[in-house]
Amino acid sequence: MSNVQTPLTPALFNVLLALSDGEKHGYAILKEVEEHTRGEVQLSTGTLYGIIKRLLADGLIAELRSRPAVEMDDQRRRYYRLTEDGRRMAVAEAERMAKVLARARGKRLIRSFRSA
Repeated sequence: MSNVQTPLTPALFNVLLALSDGEKHGYAILKEVEEHTRGEVQLSTGTLYGIIKRLLADGLIAELRSRPAVEMDDQRRRYYRLTEDGRRMAVAEAERMAKVLARARGKRLIRSFRSA
C-alpha cells in the first residue's frame, strides 16, 4: 500500500473523489473539484499536478495508456484513473469522515441532513 495516511488533505481527497467515478484528465479534475466544493477547495494547476505526481508515485492513481478517439482528444492531455489502492484509500477516508460526522451529530454540533 502507499505511504499516504489518513486523514487526507482536502485537496488530495477531492482529487481521489473526482476520479472515483471514472477516468479524467487534469483540467477535468480541477474543474470538478472546484464545482463540487463550490470553491472551498481551490487547486492551482501547480498544486494539482504536485498531487497527481504524488498519487502516481504512491500507486493510488495510474495514467491511462489508451486515449479517447482522436476527434475527442487533445494530445497534450494525460488521463488518470484510480487504482484499487486509491479506491481503498478514498473509501477509508470517507468512512473516517462519516464517523467524525456521526460523533458531531451525537454531540449535537450539527443536525442530520435530510434528503429532499
